[in-house]
Amino acid sequence: MKCAIYGAGSLGTIMGAYLTKNGFPIELVNRNVKHVEALQKKGAHITGTVDFSTPVNAILPDQMQGPYDIIFLMTKQLHNPEVVTMLKPKLADDGVIVTLQNGIPEPGIAEIVGEDRTIGCTVEWGATMTEPGVCELTSDPDSLSFHMGGMQGISGESLEKVKKVLEYMCPVDLEDNLIGARWSKLLINATYSGLGTVIGGTFGDVAGWKPARKVAVKCMKECIDVAHAGGIEFAPVQGKDITKLFYYNNKAKQKFAEILVPIAMKKHFGIFPSMLQDLLKGKPCEVDAINGVVCEWGRKYGVPTPVNDKIVEIIKKEQNGELKPMLANIQYFEEFYK
Repeated sequence: MKCAIYGAGSLGTIMGAYLTKNGFPIELVNRNVKHVEALQKKGAHITGTVDFSTPVNAILPDQMQGPYDIIFLMTKQLHNPEVVTMLKPKLADDGVIVTLQNGIPEPGIAEIVGEDRTIGCTVEWGATMTEPGVCELTSDPDSLSFHMGGMQGISGESLEKVKKVLEYMCPVDLEDNLIGARWSKLLINATYSGLGTVIGGTFGDVAGWKPARKVAVKCMKECIDVAHAGGIEFAPVQGKDITKLFYYNNKAKQKFAEILVPIAMKKHFGIFPSMLQDLLKGKPCEVDAINGVVCEWGRKYGVPTPVNDKIVEIIKKEQNGELKPMLANIQYFEEFYK
């Protein structure tokens, strides 16, 4: 079986290193020449909550030789129309694209390759690239997991094939409710990646700082209200029902949610938001595909989303150079934490 990770940055390099180290050969594809050269010469060095090095098969996109049975897609979804169109002819006749991207990318991918060749997967851990060939795992190793499901028409055989590959790294939960799993991950990203990017900090900085934590709880409530208005049932995250934990309709439950935030996020305090990583590298980030989705659904279903609207506004100002990601930006959310 021939498989590739397309867009093997921080998350993809760690995933590829685990799969390779544990006995499953896979190609790590990235257009960053320095990163690919470092991987080819020295292998992948994984630091952070673990520390190991392993040889990997790293190539540039123009070196891909199909057909591939599975392509794990881990680029930003900003360029999905071009990227997925380019990858489609490289798939085997029964090959699938497994998107591990943020947001809700499956419908757009399915328009290009078909619903019966599109699988969605959420990543329940974080990573940062510290230098070419070196990536930091920022979640506890015992908290690693994937949640995966297919679009309509995906065969059970295809799902099981992908599941077995991913299990070379960590546990995989098969989801009948893929859209619910996507919204659960979207809630986490909108809240912690969104606010982390606003204040220039980690998930732990959001969860551990009282003003940001108060805003975070209100951000989560907006996500839940919007999704419920659209008929979405949230899928559990690592066995936990996040709506029961964090949704509130009175002051006492709101206070409980605020107290619970740092406990629930303890194993992921070190995650450095991917959107913030992009901004610090001078790249456009995915705020429209994360918080922007919440705002879009809010407008569609008549649910106010002032916290997410403000997060989008501030991050776009950071992206345009009008603001810098820093703690002082919490002032723009004063009405939500006072």
